[in-house]
Amino acid sequence: MPKQYRAAREDGPRRNLYDDITNRIIAELEQGRLPWVQPWGTSAAKAPLAMPKNAATSRQYSGINVLILWGAVVQHGYPTQHWLTYRQAQALGGNVRKGECGTTVIYADRFTPEEQRGRAREAGEQPGSIPFLKRFTVFNAAQCDDLPEDIAVAAPPPPPGMIEPRVEALIKATGIDFRIGGDRAYYVPAHDYVQVPPPQAYFEPINWHRTALHEIGHASGHHSRLNRDLTGSFGSKTYAFEELVAELNAAFCCATLGIVPTVRHTDYIGAWLEVMHADSRAIVRAASQASKAADWLLGHLPRGDDEKASGASGDGRVAA
Repeated sequence: MPKQYRAAREDGPRRNLYDDITNRIIAELEQGRLPWVQPWGTSAAKAPLAMPKNAATSRQYSGINVLILWGAVVQHGYPTQHWLTYRQAQALGGNVRKGECGTTVIYADRFTPEEQRGRAREAGEQPGSIPFLKRFTVFNAAQCDDLPEDIAVAAPPPPPGMIEPRVEALIKATGIDFRIGGDRAYYVPAHDYVQVPPPQAYFEPINWHRTALHEIGHASGHHSRLNRDLTGSFGSKTYAFEELVAELNAAFCCATLGIVPTVRHTDYIGAWLEVMHADSRAIVRAASQASKAADWLLGHLPRGDDEKASGASGDGRVAA
């Protein structure tokens, strides 16, 4: 991501972190670039298409951390999607090279102070919880020396012949009413069905898969599934937010499945910018919801495929 972006407002470290992340995304969008549609396979991105993964735990990063780490891979030309903390590199027998700068990712959760637990027990009530958000630093495996060979070398992308059958199997396994036909792609919440034009209607048929994953991403939010707010009318902030969730979900699913489409939903950039300018937490929440949607969808992969695409979440939850 660009090195220069608007200065964050000075009203607390938690707020500054939201502002810092949001301003980076805004800077990308204002230049017409979508941070979740990276130029994989070009000189700008040397790493293969994949979800970023913690090399020590093998867990995939989720939510906003995916966009942060993808941006760092492209900006610095790293050849791998594997990341480690300083201590994890040491524990694996390696080390971070002197002078290397890490990438900041976030961890969010909630906790309940013991005294609050005590008061709740006495009153016979459920204790409340306090949200917390903290930064931690990770390094790309390419910034380290003496790591085990299976970590230092990036795994090759899956063979192209495996992509389309897996997406077809995934769609069927979700049980979502998925219809192919017409000349528009959309999801109808009231009747809970998706419709997408046939693949041959796309200039590059591989782009059909991104569109299909985008639309079933919307369907994952149905009240019988993940229960997101799908009531927004076209042009509203609620509508723009849900479109952002579906777009990020499609990017996460595509990366997990090894699909490199070129279609981009640029028509929505203005609406997304408006949402982010109004609320610096919106992109973090959208990325979190997108990870949940991708996890729900990818969780339906038939056995045998689930090990190759184990979901889009993992190393630390992101703020909701």
